[in-house]
Amino acid sequence: MQLQTATIKFPEIALKTRDAHKLRGFFGNLFKEKSELLHNHFADGSHRYKYPLVQYKVIGKIPYLIGLQEGAQLLVDLFLKIKFLNIENKEYQINSKNITTDITEIGDFSELHEYKFATLWIALNQDNFKIYKNENTDKEAFLNKMLQNNILSFYKGVDFFVSEKIMTKGSFNERETMFKDKKILAFSGSFVTNAVLPEFVGIGKSPSRGFGCIQTGFHTNG
Repeated sequence: MQLQTATIKFPEIALKTRDAHKLRGFFGNLFKEKSELLHNHFADGSHRYKYPLVQYKVIGKIPYLIGLQEGAQLLVDLFLKIKFLNIENKEYQINSKNITTDITEIGDFSELHEYKFATLWIALNQDNFKIYKNENTDKEAFLNKMLQNNILSFYKGVDFFVSEKIMTKGSFNERETMFKDKKILAFSGSFVTNAVLPEFVGIGKSPSRGFGCIQTGFHTNG
């Protein structure tokens, strides 16, 4: 399957990593009549319970917008209309921005690929957090299983049916982060998998708010 992606980058603006959800709020409000993909809510206010096809990131202090499939086309259509950012009542005039589009072939599972998390990965929900913290749990194996599930959820979100077994092996480090004003457990690290993932796509919990953003590394024949 060919997966279309679009990435808008604002290289002259510096934000904090935690500002990613504020980007989402700004663009979701600015273009709220354009598409529910920008904020993952329908016109009646109800939540769109699907994988977000437009995602907001701050990577190395630089704001990014990532679009997938129809979300990619939406960003292309809006690119010239983006003139400024307003984050917590501070206005940033946009003097420089760029957009890149790409096609990623995600149907080949014959090679191994290495990725690292550019932002913290939220792997656990309330239920499996308890399992992870159990002294009898093999934490590395458990996180690898969560990662496999997250990759499957991503593929389901872009309407790709997986017929192959997804393999993962990662090196993860526990980190604390704030999520909706609560301190939670998240992870940094890297992993190797036979799954192909586009640059900057988010996996795990809250990818639309910038969590679980991956960057590609090298790949080797497997």
